[in-house]
Amino acid sequence: MGKKATKAADNIYCMARYEAASGNPDFDSRENAAQILGIDRTRLARIELGNITPYPEEVYQMAKTYNTPELCNSHCATMCPIGRDNIKKVDISDFDRLVLKVLGSLKNIDELRASLISLCEDGTISKSEEQEFFTILDSLDKISQNATALKLWAQKNISIEE
Repeated sequence: MGKKATKAADNIYCMARYEAASGNPDFDSRENAAQILGIDRTRLARIELGNITPYPEEVYQMAKTYNTPELCNSHCATMCPIGRDNIKKVDISDFDRLVLKVLGSLKNIDELRASLISLCEDGTISKSEEQEFFTILDSLDKISQNATALKLWAQKNISIEE
């Protein structure tokens, strides 16, 4: 069994490998994991220590191999210059907690629908309607973020296709 890398212990890539090791002892050692991933052992060490940023292809491979789809979301939301402006990082937690978040974000869906219908009646958003429109967009963003978290949970736990 490999040693736990204390310097890398809070690194998401290292944590993903440790999580994967609970179901597959091949991931206990960085050397074995690197071989399975097709990444040089020293490169994987530098990724896990936070010394270098992994390439998107490496993140994708780790996410698939470790069964941690949240790695892709995290990489896109925090490392990719386009993703930082367009993707929110989501945290996947327990199923019941995620369901409550989804249901909570959907509780006012009828009001959102009515507001959108009201706003679009004349085909434009006037200055006086802008705040209401941005409030609707914020609500839709929360719904989207919660739906993404639930989808990632499903990919991780019930092996649905992407």
